[in-house]
Amino acid sequence: MIGIDCAIEHWALIEPFEIAGQVLHTQSVVHVTLRDGTGHAGHGEAAGIDYDGETPESMQAQVEAVAERVAARPDRAALADWLPHGGARNALDCALWDLAAKQRGVPAWRSAGLDGWQPLVTAYTIGLCDEDELRRRARAMRDWPLLKLKADAERHLDIVRLVREECPTARLLVDANQAWTRGQLDTLAPALAALGVELIEQPLARGAEHELAGYRGPVPLAADESCMDRRSLPALVGRYQCVNIKLDKTGGLSEALALAHEARRLGFKLMVGNMCGSSLAMAPAFLVAQACDWVDLDGPMLQREDRAAPMRYADGLVHPPAPALWG
Repeated sequence: MIGIDCAIEHWALIEPFEIAGQVLHTQSVVHVTLRDGTGHAGHGEAAGIDYDGETPESMQAQVEAVAERVAARPDRAALADWLPHGGARNALDCALWDLAAKQRGVPAWRSAGLDGWQPLVTAYTIGLCDEDELRRRARAMRDWPLLKLKADAERHLDIVRLVREECPTARLLVDANQAWTRGQLDTLAPALAALGVELIEQPLARGAEHELAGYRGPVPLAADESCMDRRSLPALVGRYQCVNIKLDKTGGLSEALALAHEARRLGFKLMVGNMCGSSLAMAPAFLVAQACDWVDLDGPMLQREDRAAPMRYADGLVHPPAPALWG
């Protein structure tokens, strides 16, 4: 039998993090710990899908509702039958991956069929803010090679222009978080391309994928809120060119790996992202990141504190997690 603990934790951010329609000061997560009878422990963390109404309390309740079944049958494949995609399944799935790695002495990357895992360039995200604050944040990251800029319906081109002035050599991504119309996208894309933006994330609202049919703009589009798991992919073909894989959306590492494989087969480029959170949330996503074209795993960089044995961020790179952390 497996012992299961599910705790709610609150991680304070270094500064307010604003996106279209939301400002975060603290990221709340659930932390699942699975323990076997020989002293091995596996860990998983999830922030959940807030725009689908998930809360730490709702995720904790979901974990507790299936705890007896997981304890008796610690099987990742069974989780998809017991829980929908989302944060609770993610935390349990990642904890099971970690527990298996520790029990067998086989690292998670090997169990996933990889030859190893390497440091990767990760985006650092700059949230919405006023001009003076934007310049300050951009200057602080002047040497970081990849920046992601949050935008909304009113604040977009000026943000990119200001950051480009402060960070002339950085690669740039823009995330609209569903705030634009198709008309705005068609107008903004050429100007963003001229400023060196290489990817636009979720310009239109989820459910409006059909409005992107025929898009031929100079900057490719990444589906974030529109891409949950493999079932999302048919509606994205011919509308988006990239999918942003987040373990909270897929319901864990198992489905994230399957989504990455199927999306690549269908011709999509791949991005891995995060919902903020500690290094424990980034570690399993780092495994998915090994196959991605863009990596956005900066959550711990936005927080005041992190886990013991945290992931290391330096010179634009995020480094593999230590076994003491996960996997």
